[in-house]
Amino acid sequence: MKHKLSDICSFANDRVLVANLELNNYISTENMLPNKEGITQSKKLPNISQTQAYQVGDVLISNIRPYFRKIWFADREGGCSNDVLVLRANQQTNPGFLFYLLSDDDFFDYATATAKGTKMPRGDKNAIMQYEVPDLPFEVQRRIVKTLSAIDAKITLNRKINHNLSGSMSDTENSPDIRRGRRVSRMAIRREFSIRLIRTCSKNGAVAV
Repeated sequence: MKHKLSDICSFANDRVLVANLELNNYISTENMLPNKEGITQSKKLPNISQTQAYQVGDVLISNIRPYFRKIWFADREGGCSNDVLVLRANQQTNPGFLFYLLSDDDFFDYATATAKGTKMPRGDKNAIMQYEVPDLPFEVQRRIVKTLSAIDAKITLNRKINHNLSGSMSDTENSPDIRRGRRVSRMAIRREFSIRLIRTCSKNGAVAV
């Protein structure tokens, strides 16, 4: 059975004073990284009095050129530009599960296909909320999040190890192409596992942990 995205979450519409923000909790499309790599610290705050607010557990997605696949699972409170969508899970939805659903390439392909504009396409918020997602019990969602977050933790640890080792690697081993290949491989493994796990659970209604 399928739900529409609007059945499990909504767009948050809270506001926050820019005066209460800092560089480490302001998110714009500029400091969101492509290919689901998260965020970096912002270089400046906007020159306005108020902006969108987000809270811990919200899913932030860049709404400009959705094919760049910019997404972040908020681990703090803060504010963001109007070009960033803030999606908030409802009470029947695990916020981490919402994040993994929206991290799927299928979602970004859908958002790109339904986007408006050509030179700088923007996601259609109405169309986005029509995106189909699996209808899974909360406990199954929790187990999926537990499994995938464990994989993410290992990827993060491996990334730190690779970074520490990079100083002793040869120029060839540490070339941009080699590093890019490792990153793509890690993302591909996690993405494929994520897709298979969620699809299996949607059919069987359970997941082994």
